[in-house]
Amino acid sequence: ARQTGLGGSGKRLRLYISDQAHSSVEKAAIVLGIGLEGVQKIKSDAEFRMDVSLLEKAVKDDIAAGWTPFCVVATVGTTSTTSVDPVERIAAVCREHGLWLHVDAAYGGMGAVLPELKWVMNGCEKADSLVTNPHKWLFTPQEFSAFFCRHQEVLKQSFSLVPEYLKTEQDDAVLNYMDYGIQLGRRMRALKVWFIMRYFGINGIRSRIRQVVEWAGEIAQWIDEYPDFERLAPVPFSTVCFRAVPEGVDLSGAQDEFLDRLNEKLLKAVNDTGKVYLSHTRLNGRMAIRIALGNIRAERRHVEQAWDILTTEWEKLKAEQVPAG
Repeated sequence: ARQTGLGGSGKRLRLYISDQAHSSVEKAAIVLGIGLEGVQKIKSDAEFRMDVSLLEKAVKDDIAAGWTPFCVVATVGTTSTTSVDPVERIAAVCREHGLWLHVDAAYGGMGAVLPELKWVMNGCEKADSLVTNPHKWLFTPQEFSAFFCRHQEVLKQSFSLVPEYLKTEQDDAVLNYMDYGIQLGRRMRALKVWFIMRYFGINGIRSRIRQVVEWAGEIAQWIDEYPDFERLAPVPFSTVCFRAVPEGVDLSGAQDEFLDRLNEKLLKAVNDTGKVYLSHTRLNGRMAIRIALGNIRAERRHVEQAWDILTTEWEKLKAEQVPAG
């Protein structure tokens, strides 16, 4: 069931995501019963965005092969690189083939509170559903996901199940959230994000998000100027992906394994200081170190400290691990 789904002998459903989409989408496919084989991963382009021409081809090929395409999940702010899928063009494919368009804007969606980043939501107004997570970039304590859907009647038809003991005299007067999801009861998560909005206001939220975006841009510039570092992805928000590549190393040969080990050691050395924590991912099969900014208490001194630790640990590691010449 996990791999092939529970479709039996009927037409099998197909869901489309990019190869950079969050793993939660694949987990949802397992829960839904379409299985991992029901998920078609579309290769991303050089900037780690879904390749729409490949999406369109995959949909047509699947229809010809007997699959039933039903949904595309576009991402605004992918987990590894924070890339933004071309939602406008993806929406056109969905309209042509009658597919549900869900937008995962869990991280990047909050960037649109800045006038200069409103473009990240281009096309999202054509989505059937969208999710964003204030616990990521709106400083809200875990956990808080905001789900928007333009087809509330479809959700209710999918989830509503009201036995006699749950009926009340107020059923027709209130919106009962048990009818719109798997959970029967839930916490009042809205209160904590209300406090954030009331305390900081739109200007306070904007200034903090804008600040970390600017700091990430500075770090990206430092990396571009540092002779032994290579940036591996664009930086639209506040996450920077890079790796250490010792100056003079010939990248035309089979050096990736050596560089992967080197960057793993660098990441461990930095995190072992206990003063900064960096994460990692893999991009085009290569080990990448990630600097992610976004904590509400972050200050410029923390950014400078992180860079100093990174370069100091690198120079020590380089002296130990990289042969002269």
